[in-house]
Amino acid sequence: MLVKEYPFYLKATVVLFGLILSVYILQQLGDILVPLCFAVLLATLLNPLCNKLQSLGVPKVASILIAILIFLLAVGGLLYFLSSQIAAFSSSIPVLKEKLGQLVTQLEGWVYTHFGIETQKQVSFVKQQLSNGQALVGRTVGTLLGTLSVVFLIPVYVFMFLFYKTLILSFLYEVFSEENSAQVAEILKETKSAVQSYIVGLLVEMVIVAVLNATALILLGVKYGILIGVIGAILNMLPYIGGIIAIALPILIATVTKDGYSTQLGIIVAYLVIQFIDNNIIFPRFVSFKVQINALISIVVVFLGNALWGVSGMFLSVPFVAVLKIIFDRIEDLKPWGKLLGDRVPTRHMGQIWRRRRSKNKDSGEETVIVAK
Repeated sequence: MLVKEYPFYLKATVVLFGLILSVYILQQLGDILVPLCFAVLLATLLNPLCNKLQSLGVPKVASILIAILIFLLAVGGLLYFLSSQIAAFSSSIPVLKEKLGQLVTQLEGWVYTHFGIETQKQVSFVKQQLSNGQALVGRTVGTLLGTLSVVFLIPVYVFMFLFYKTLILSFLYEVFSEENSAQVAEILKETKSAVQSYIVGLLVEMVIVAVLNATALILLGVKYGILIGVIGAILNMLPYIGGIIAIALPILIATVTKDGYSTQLGIIVAYLVIQFIDNNIIFPRFVSFKVQINALISIVVVFLGNALWGVSGMFLSVPFVAVLKIIFDRIEDLKPWGKLLGDRVPTRHMGQIWRRRRSKNKDSGEETVIVAK
């Protein structure tokens, strides 16, 4: 039986339209899919605890409810611990706003003195930049508020995923043919292990970085040091980008609340040291992510996640790509894409290897060309 081979440009066009359609569907259904994705991650995280409770004789429904209750108590305890700092920060917003206005006025005078740009032109330029960025900020904040508006649905979704876990797994096995059942089982097992390892490692990393951030800010005398340190640790969960964003808030608070610039310099030095410790000690030891994604892909997918689903997409992008890499590594035709996502860099590219082997065969008089893998 002859298989018709379509030209490359036709296949590339079909793939491109398929990607465009997929992205459009994901964007339009973001309000539904975002809480579902977070629920899948939380269900995967809580699944070992549910299994442990069931092995101790606790009924299935009760074990799921206990696991969800423990998670909610942990989140509630964190919010209660930060409540005093949040209240103090909220009450100080008018004063901070007034001091920030004074700093802006001083900055305008400095720019006029050194560069001769009139204040009115400076204000017009700032307003124009704010107007250009208003759509992006509005979309990001809207996505965040949309996620918060359905946050009460996430525990319900988590309960449903854990309750119907057997049904979902049976469906995944039956979708594929029997000869692929072993491969499907391996993919599911590795995906579950990788996601659990990733989430638990991130939580441990977040706690350690929050303690280091808060300690540094308190020693430097920055107000609301504990709250800002925790916020910085949460932002640090975004690979390579969150650490840069996290440093802006304490610098802004220090600029508004303290005189001089020694505190800001101390914050920069402290955060750089913490980032070095995190990247070289904490992250490799505790996150222990079995599917390593290289830095280039991590940065790109974080930006793509923000463009697709805002802040929520930034947090979901890396686990999603990691699952894709697991699948790509198990399918022969997709293995090159899995290698592209990974962080294992070959010592030389295939063209160099091919040329070296080909010239070696010519010297030995052999006519067969060997392409090294």
